[in-house]
Amino acid sequence: MHTLLPEPVRRLAAWCAVALLVTGVAAVGVWLCVTFRTAVTPVLLALLGTALLGPLYRRLLAMKVNRSLAAGLTCAAVLVVVGGVTYVIVKALMDTGDQIVTSLRRAATDLTRHLGAAGTSLDDLAANARELLGKFGGTAASGVISGLSVVGEVIAMAVLALLLVFFFLRDSARAVPTLRSLVPHDSADHAEAMARRAFGAVEGFMRGTTFIALIDAVLITAGLLILRVPGAVGLGALVFVGAYLPYLGAFLSGTVAILVALAERGWVIALWAVGVVLAVQLLEGHVLQPMVQSRTVQMHPAAVMLSITAGASVAGILGMLLAVPLTAAAFGVLGELRRRYATGVSAPS
Repeated sequence: MHTLLPEPVRRLAAWCAVALLVTGVAAVGVWLCVTFRTAVTPVLLALLGTALLGPLYRRLLAMKVNRSLAAGLTCAAVLVVVGGVTYVIVKALMDTGDQIVTSLRRAATDLTRHLGAAGTSLDDLAANARELLGKFGGTAASGVISGLSVVGEVIAMAVLALLLVFFFLRDSARAVPTLRSLVPHDSADHAEAMARRAFGAVEGFMRGTTFIALIDAVLITAGLLILRVPGAVGLGALVFVGAYLPYLGAFLSGTVAILVALAERGWVIALWAVGVVLAVQLLEGHVLQPMVQSRTVQMHPAAVMLSITAGASVAGILGMLLAVPLTAAAFGVLGELRRRYATGVSAPS
């Protein structure tokens, strides 16, 4: 059939239509997630928790423990561990938070004498650190009623997420049959393969990031303790939390540690602190990351930074935390699609 448009133009138009359709569907999905964030957030957190706790649950099943009991024991273990870690981190930050802020202001004052206006800006930032953090935390809870309502909503979402983790773990064996029943028979193998690849990417990211965050925090805390930097435990807690924001978190927490060392111990100790932070980051980038996350989806740093920025614009701090694992899942799906359509290999039944 004769057409006015040549074949390359028609192909380009078809791909543009596909791109517009995918963008529209993604935009509607993001809008729905933001609108129903109170319900969506516990589900996403539960999926991340399920990915992190899956190995423990499977080990209990291998020990012939009942599924419900294994899921309950896993949730109880996570309550103890997360509660203990949260207590340690919060206590460390509360005990050393004022000291860290004071040290930052002192560092800013010292830099003002050498950097002029730039140091003054840093001094202003440190002087208003608490106000800035409060405003940033408020941005993360955009649209949520302030005060006690926020606390109640956070507690409710945490409890719901824990209950969902229990059900996701207990009924994990039904996930694949349920997925296959929801899609056409001819596409069941492809849907299962993509789902497994996406969940595997999230599982690898959560386990690898937690392991790397723990090692980074221990090493930097040990280095700061050796250098006798005040607030070393609180700074180590910042490193652990910041590790869940790849690249950006390490830079921010490392910068805070160096500035505290500069204010409290002088230039020489600050340079040693720079060496400690750089050594840990080199160890992470060249040893830990390739070794721990070699089996997961590898993302370019630019893609990670863009995903963190997009997550922050959509849902504040919570969006920053969820952006990278969700992007890892998307990369896993795209990788599976590329492998299948490039090789024409279908998954075994």
